[in-house]
Amino acid sequence: MPSVYLLLGTNLGDRRANLAAAMHALEEQFGKPEAVSQIAETEAVGFDGPAFLNCVARYRTRRRPHTVLKICKAIERDMGRREKMEFRQDGTRVYHDRVIDIDILLYCPVRPASTAPGGSVVLNTPDLTIPHPQVETRAFVRPLLAEVL
Repeated sequence: MPSVYLLLGTNLGDRRANLAAAMHALEEQFGKPEAVSQIAETEAVGFDGPAFLNCVARYRTRRRPHTVLKICKAIERDMGRREKMEFRQDGTRVYHDRVIDIDILLYCPVRPASTAPGGSVVLNTPDLTIPHPQVETRAFVRPLLAEVL
């Protein structure tokens, strides 16, 4: 059964409670996680805002990547996240504070042997990119991911 690796982040309100609520909602959909990283506090990237709490969780699922994405987006909406997709004139995305953010980092039919995304399905659609670009571009992601591999 495939493994999906999810990055959770929050920088508004009771951040620990937000992570716990998201983990509970994910457990209702996927069952207990196989592994969860430590929680790391990181600075907001791409905008001025409160620091984030982040963690990575690994789940086993038969659901396909786009179905996993729909589930994650529904949890975000249920927790109060309102998508504000905005772009600068140069095409770069404008980021905002968020109650919860759940990103699919990797989707692996077979568990990878390292933090390299080589064991992951590769998707590049308008609404979903796997491996997630943050695996390479955000310094805090790889160490959290390494904890759950």
